[in-house]
Amino acid sequence: MNRDTFYDTLEARDPMEREAALMAALPAQVAHAQASSPAYTELLAGVDAAAITSRAALAQLPLTRKSSLAAAQAARRALRLGGFAAGIPRRIFQSPGPLYEPEPDADGADPWRIARALHAAGIRPGQLAHVGFSYHLTPAGAMMEAGLRTLGAASFPGGVGNTELQLQALLDLQPEAYAGTPSLLRILLEKAAEGGRALAYLQRALVSGEACPPALVAWFAERGVDAYQCYATADLGLIAYQTVAREGLVVDEGVIVEIVRPGSGEPVPEGEVGEVVVTTLSPGYPLIRFATGDLSAVLPGTSPCGRTNQRLRGWLGRADQSAKVRGMFVHAGQVTEVLARCAQRGRARLVIDGELAQDRMCLRVEAEPAEGLVERLQAALRDVTKLRGEVVLVGAGSLPNDGLVIEDARRLE
Repeated sequence: MNRDTFYDTLEARDPMEREAALMAALPAQVAHAQASSPAYTELLAGVDAAAITSRAALAQLPLTRKSSLAAAQAARRALRLGGFAAGIPRRIFQSPGPLYEPEPDADGADPWRIARALHAAGIRPGQLAHVGFSYHLTPAGAMMEAGLRTLGAASFPGGVGNTELQLQALLDLQPEAYAGTPSLLRILLEKAAEGGRALAYLQRALVSGEACPPALVAWFAERGVDAYQCYATADLGLIAYQTVAREGLVVDEGVIVEIVRPGSGEPVPEGEVGEVVVTTLSPGYPLIRFATGDLSAVLPGTSPCGRTNQRLRGWLGRADQSAKVRGMFVHAGQVTEVLARCAQRGRARLVIDGELAQDRMCLRVEAEPAEGLVERLQAALRDVTKLRGEVVLVGAGSLPNDGLVIEDARRLE
């Protein structure tokens, strides 16, 4: 294997070998969470960790949501981080909410596993990267710096703001790479151009934290910067990263990713859009089935770049969908409950239309017609949401594959 192509041999493993290794590590991680994290001791009470050796078994475990972390931290201040951390973290960061997150592994040189994404973006040992993420309160700057250090590259902690000072540092230090938000990179390139100063030595970038559509990637390329994206969170570290193939995002080697139907924990078929759920193998912060709230889908096959792990289509929206109808909130999870009461497993979409103060609900369900099914669905919809609505059965594949469970089509003017 060409070391310059892949970060390590793990990226080119046979998919079956990788899956076997992940499933072999899973029972120990579940047992570790049960034994070391007070929150998971309660959440996974009665679970036989030794039996969690497959994705089907994993799918039976409850989801952990960001809202659960925040609620636990607020309610259980005597337990550090609400009881979800295992052991004593080296550092703790803050996200809006506020929500506090530990550095995942106290002994890890690259605790968020970012070096793999930096390498895929073409950043190499001995190079200098300008880091355009915040170093204050939030972990993004520290995440990139740890990855660069592990990779053998140097970093300049530019942070956010102070654009003129950052631009001066770029001109003085001439870094080969950038790691930060795409918006800041664009601002820096534009300001350099306004002053008639080229940043010709800046050739590579790993961007994250914001959308970076193909048009913006092309804009960077026109200015000599080859930009790649990664999908990472403060809770989980690296989830997936872009490669030279630019066909989706390759899943990191240190996580198990599921795509589930929004509002439920049930995995969807490959290719169907759903919520990204991640289980980490991090000992310091052993999140089990952490629901990110992001929508994506698994791309079939393997990447043309030669990496053999799963690929995600990228960020396709938010899964935590809700709408207010006649003064009542309706959530995606309620649609899932309606279907479950009637033993339906296909796609469904609750369409809300009408003008202001004249809301109408129509639940469209992919299902074969059966005697009394519409009536049962209507009754379940009324019982679960406390609202009346119409039910329409449609053929399989009729609803768009976009992960949308609640569609608000009302005219609000």
